[in-house]
Amino acid sequence: KETLLQSYNKRLKDDIKSIMDNFTEIIKTAKIEDETQVSRATQGEQDNYEMHVRAANIVRAGESLMKLVSDLKQFLILNDFPSVNEAINQRNQQLRSLQEECDKKLIALRDEISIDLYELEEEYYSSSYSLCDSNDLPLCEAYWRQDFATLSPESLSMPLTAATAEQSVATSQSSTPSHPHVNGHGAGPTEHS
Repeated sequence: KETLLQSYNKRLKDDIKSIMDNFTEIIKTAKIEDETQVSRATQGEQDNYEMHVRAANIVRAGESLMKLVSDLKQFLILNDFPSVNEAINQRNQQLRSLQEECDKKLIALRDEISIDLYELEEEYYSSSYSLCDSNDLPLCEAYWRQDFATLSPESLSMPLTAATAEQSVATSQSSTPSHPHVNGHGAGPTEHS
């Protein structure tokens, strides 16, 4: 990394020196001089050619500086880990806050919907339009009605409390024995007359 930074610094100094030197030479060439052994037309052509060459050198140095800026940006992006990590952390915090906000909105929406649904159910089941069908009963009553599906069809048409009472009576009768003997002894007819 240090070697790369030193090479960037050297490129910068060389390009700036090249621009300054070529510009200074162009200014010197533009000055009008006294008559020399070379004719004025020949001197003009030479100065013109020299200016073109030095202008091309300035352009080349400028392009080199632009390339240096691009290299510095790439180096900063690839090697500036603290700022990259900071940017990632900031983005994570933004996304977490957005997630928490969405969760709060969803919870509030769920609570509102459950309250409205409860009120609608209460209104429906207390209205005169509700039918006495097991599908229309509240969930708890419809579940308990399934236990009595094995009974006779008449028990399904009677109210829930009457069906419950009938089942409890049938259960108590089946649990008592048909003969009144208890432990083999009872008030039945004895074997000896």
